Amino acid sequence: MDEVGRGAIAGPVAVGAHVILTGTDSFPEGLRDSKLLSEKRRDALAPLVADWGTGAVGYASAEEIDAHGITAMLGEAARRALLELHRSGVSVDTAVILLDGNQDWLTPCLRKPLDVRTRVGADRACASVAAASVRAKVARDSLMREAHEAHPEYAWGSNKGYGAKAHYEGIEAHGLTELHRHTWIKTSR
Repeated sequence: MDEVGRGAIAGPVAVGAHVILTGTDSFPEGLRDSKLLSEKRRDALAPLVADWGTGAVGYASAEEIDAHGITAMLGEAARRALLELHRSGVSVDTAVILLDGNQDWLTPCLRKPLDVRTRVGADRACASVAAASVRAKVARDSLMREAHEAHPEYAWGSNKGYGAKAHYEGIEAHGLTELHRHTWIKTSR
């Protein structure tokens, strides 16, 4: 599993999950952590990742992040991705769940214990975590491009909800929307 959108000031946080089975010995050529790939390359890899194995993306909204904090909502978004995998027939309860980083933000959100492990740099060293990263990034970017259509004044088509200059200029001129993480933004309004 890997998350995207953690540092954005608008839009959801997304947690991608990708399942590989014991004995899998290959992965899509060019697969890397989503941060190391261009948007065009991520979009090209997404169908290859989907063909390579089962996956899911869970989300937590800006409103939920404001109410409960980012760490709790990372866990909740991950739990939602695991529930989607479970509904598709994946035996989540017998899986090893690998989180990128050194913090286990998933376990506190679980109703029963799972085998959750953390690894710093997993998104660069483990193909399944890189695949989860690509899944989450492509899905979240798509949501933010759709949001851009409704709110072009924030330039979400290019900044995807992160704190770019054009985004802050949009906030200053137009205020905040329901997609903004209100508690994260200081405005003069």
